[in-house]
Amino acid sequence: MNRNQHYLKRLFVEGLVIPNIWLWVLLFSLSAAAESQSNNVIKVEPPFWWSAMKASNVQLMLSGKNVSRFNPEILSNRIKLVSTEKTDNPDYFFLNLELKDTPPGLYKIELTDGSQKQWIEYELKARKDESERRQGFSARDVIYLVTPDRFANGDVTNDTIDTIDEKIERSNPGARHGGDILGIIQHLDYIKDMGFTKLWVNPVLENNRADYSYHGYGITDLYKVDPRFGSIDDYLALAKKAKQKGIGLIKDLVPNHIGLNHSWMKNLPANDWVNYGKEFKPTNHRREALHDPHAAIEDKEKFVRGWFVPTMPDLNQVNPLVSRYLIQNAIWWVEYADLSGLRIDTFPYSDKNFLSDFTGAILSEYPHLSIVGEEWSLNPSLIAYWQKGTRRHDDYQSSLTSVMDFPLQDALVKALTENESWKDGLRRLYGSLASDFVYPAPMDIMVFADNHDMSRIHTQLGHDVELTKMAMTFILTTRGIPQFFYGSEILMSNPGTDAHGVIRSDFPGGWDGDSVNAFSGENLTKEQSEFQAFIKNLLNWRKQSKAITLGKLTHFAPENGVYTYFRYYQNEIVMVVLNKNEQPIEVYSEDYASVLSKALSKINSGTNVLSKVKVKLNQPIKVKAKSSLVVEIKF
Repeated sequence: MNRNQHYLKRLFVEGLVIPNIWLWVLLFSLSAAAESQSNNVIKVEPPFWWSAMKASNVQLMLSGKNVSRFNPEILSNRIKLVSTEKTDNPDYFFLNLELKDTPPGLYKIELTDGSQKQWIEYELKARKDESERRQGFSARDVIYLVTPDRFANGDVTNDTIDTIDEKIERSNPGARHGGDILGIIQHLDYIKDMGFTKLWVNPVLENNRADYSYHGYGITDLYKVDPRFGSIDDYLALAKKAKQKGIGLIKDLVPNHIGLNHSWMKNLPANDWVNYGKEFKPTNHRREALHDPHAAIEDKEKFVRGWFVPTMPDLNQVNPLVSRYLIQNAIWWVEYADLSGLRIDTFPYSDKNFLSDFTGAILSEYPHLSIVGEEWSLNPSLIAYWQKGTRRHDDYQSSLTSVMDFPLQDALVKALTENESWKDGLRRLYGSLASDFVYPAPMDIMVFADNHDMSRIHTQLGHDVELTKMAMTFILTTRGIPQFFYGSEILMSNPGTDAHGVIRSDFPGGWDGDSVNAFSGENLTKEQSEFQAFIKNLLNWRKQSKAITLGKLTHFAPENGVYTYFRYYQNEIVMVVLNKNEQPIEVYSEDYASVLSKALSKINSGTNVLSKVKVKLNQPIKVKAKSSLVVEIKF
């Protein structure tokens, strides 16, 4: 009771005033005013959770003015407040709750500070049935990678948002162009009909900065969809509608850093919440230092603790509160959006012990989920280090299911552009795949010809359509999980520049008024239309080929500009021949007797997957100049 309330009470008790309805109104108003003074806005993260999770505890981050002064109490015996944690910043407070056998519902948390009280209603939702949860991704899938700002503008009303700094400027390659989640939803049929089965979308969370915010990797709120992309309901609708069409959604997750305009940077939850406080100190990008037996401690520290760029503060996952926040954030999105998988940006830049806990906690909750880590190295041993089951030089444990095969991507471009020699040209592919002994699960590796961070494959191959066909044929028939960058199916390119804004150009037809529409095929060039049909044919054939999606790989050392390899499973064989020569060549089945002899004892022909023409195996097999031949053999 405050001083005014005490004064009014004394007047009433002593009979100095006559009580009436107006006095009671005054008393109530003063009391409410006193309580409202204690009601500062408190933000709770995660904003809600689920009952019946395998891990029976959750940590709530409370943030608000001097929130740590409160004494918390759970007004239910179904939830146990195990402990609380404070930092050097009184505006943050952490509650550790145990939810064992706690049913779904709304639960009150009472916060008391002397006579002042506040209440928080916290919701526990019911989990989806186990049978409804998605499986991960595998070699049976082909992943379509989309930069949402550049794919399609489905809702022009969210192009400009008053509370977000950067506005739309489509003529500027590095600016916001207006693509959004609804645009992706509207073209799910195109993605399905092309033959893609998984959808990896670059980050859609809030990136509130004055420029270059379209790419999504400078996140300013880890629980909020950027309103220029739409709402969280739009994101959930994308996941649901994609699932209905047989397409799983993969979330692009960024645990290494945040955007400079994140609210944390104005008021750090703890002095060590980000590495080096608010001071920019760059990473040295020396990923080798993590494994180098001769490495200096300083080099290791600079790599992991340094910021990627000045606008992306590096999170300190050594702090257990930071680590717990990021792990729960990942689990929250998987559960809420029913995700098929996660792609982890700049994987090795995070603290390695955190990464072990991170992947382990997620896959403990979702054993069938897939997680792929980006380790942009051309050294297979550095990439393999992170994959689950690798025999390592130390006792490090990782649960990461997949890694990205940057060495194979690099080898592919060199294989198709270098002159042939004893060590160059197609031998690059042969040598790269020969390094598969370092991987515990080569079939689970993500393979790609290009992605959003490098020049498009058509540009890397000198805008040579035939070479680009060979590259895509290889990606879709070699071992591993293929990933395809939006627009590569219509030969999108970035001639004369490697600027990311140009690489991630708008998909034609995604905006009203576009003169070219790749979704419908309107006004595509003859080359583009033929290439799109070529990719669609391969993708949809690939779905039903067990030799490709489940089979082993045997390849033969390249000779004279020709590389031949086989995929096989039970009574199915797929023969692939890449001919880099400027003239047709012939190959002979007897040269591949170790793979073909069993099949040839029963049949003497196969089918050209691309032309549907029969291929006689008991006579010279002709391969056109600068082309790939894919022959399906069933016996």
